[in-house]
Amino acid sequence: MLIQTILNRVHKIKGFVYGKICFGTWESDPSLEVKVHPRKGSQGICSQCGKKSPGYDTQPERRFEFIPLWGYRVFLLYKMRRVNCTRCGIKIEKVPWAVGKQESTTTYKWFLANWAKRLSWQEVAKVFHSSWYRVQEAVEMAVEWGRQHMELEGITAIGIDEIQVGKGHTYLTLVYQINEGARRLLWVGEKRKVKTLLRFFRWLGEARTARLQFICSDMWKPYLKVVQKKAGQAIHILDRFHIVAHLNKAIDEVRAQEARDLKKQGKGEILKRSRWLFLKLARNLKAKQVERLAEILKHNLRTVRSYLLKEEFQLFWEYKSAWWAGRFLDDWCNKTMRSRIEPMKKVAKMLQGHRELILNYFRAKKEFSSGVVEGLNNKAKLTMKKAYGYKSFRTVEIALYHTLGNLPEPEFTHRFF
Repeated sequence: MLIQTILNRVHKIKGFVYGKICFGTWESDPSLEVKVHPRKGSQGICSQCGKKSPGYDTQPERRFEFIPLWGYRVFLLYKMRRVNCTRCGIKIEKVPWAVGKQESTTTYKWFLANWAKRLSWQEVAKVFHSSWYRVQEAVEMAVEWGRQHMELEGITAIGIDEIQVGKGHTYLTLVYQINEGARRLLWVGEKRKVKTLLRFFRWLGEARTARLQFICSDMWKPYLKVVQKKAGQAIHILDRFHIVAHLNKAIDEVRAQEARDLKKQGKGEILKRSRWLFLKLARNLKAKQVERLAEILKHNLRTVRSYLLKEEFQLFWEYKSAWWAGRFLDDWCNKTMRSRIEPMKKVAKMLQGHRELILNYFRAKKEFSSGVVEGLNNKAKLTMKKAYGYKSFRTVEIALYHTLGNLPEPEFTHRFF
């Protein structure tokens, strides 16, 4: 079978034919060079208005990179025509395999973009003898097309969270769709401010915002303020993950202070190297850790009392009724306020201050929680870790949309990836 036949089968170009194919080299790499000619009697298309127009003259041959084959780089070679358009004057023709002055075919860009979901951009560039910037260009093209054609109907549940990027307190605000069977990144915003989240709701639009039924977020005040203002009809569910994180942080603070106090008394061995015994879930402790924890629990320490309060709070998530869960929460907070352990009392005050939003977890029948959001956040962090970070917000943005956005792609005659 001739290579021309294979190309016509997998990448037929209307109005053009494949001609002679020969071996060559490009940038020290072996290559296959495929001549492309306009079909006899066909007219060029004006690149400005898209109208078929008679030819005027021919430009020098241009090279367009195509999908590699058998380890060879493949190039389409074509002499661009200038057309004499009755509307626009003399213009370079528009060709179906590339856009403007770009040196890569659109098919090759989609090829690189799909591999960029699996590997780091640097690895894709290395494997396919390309450059990091060309891979970035391909991903940006895929993201722009996908964002223009993405379906925004049927969004009833969203999760809002932030992740830290780079050094210092640099954050991105991420908004996910968390409907069952439709979990994806919807929007990325720079920083984590009121204005940031307001931009998301402007992007989503008033009509779609009004159809939101459930919103998951943490207790960051700007999020609470904006959600109440823009989507007050939705059940706002506070992030279970962050509530547990606040409890763990309080216990760690108590343990660290008490360990210093015991060390001054010459009893430092009691809490030495015990941090993870109190922070891990009991079911995840190893046999030796269980034994060590049991020894520590024999002592009447503030750390032990804090740990027991935390373990008791785990029962809160077992309730089904919001009313009974509320009674448990009130009793636990009252008990904790009497404990005279300041870090734990601080957590209890925080929980009392957000009581109704916390109980929304039960009003939503436990169908939505931050677990989905945290899972997607981990994928977002992995995306950035694979690249050892990105230098600009725009690059981070397109990388996250590309990996987590579940964006649509155009239909192809043949899928090379």
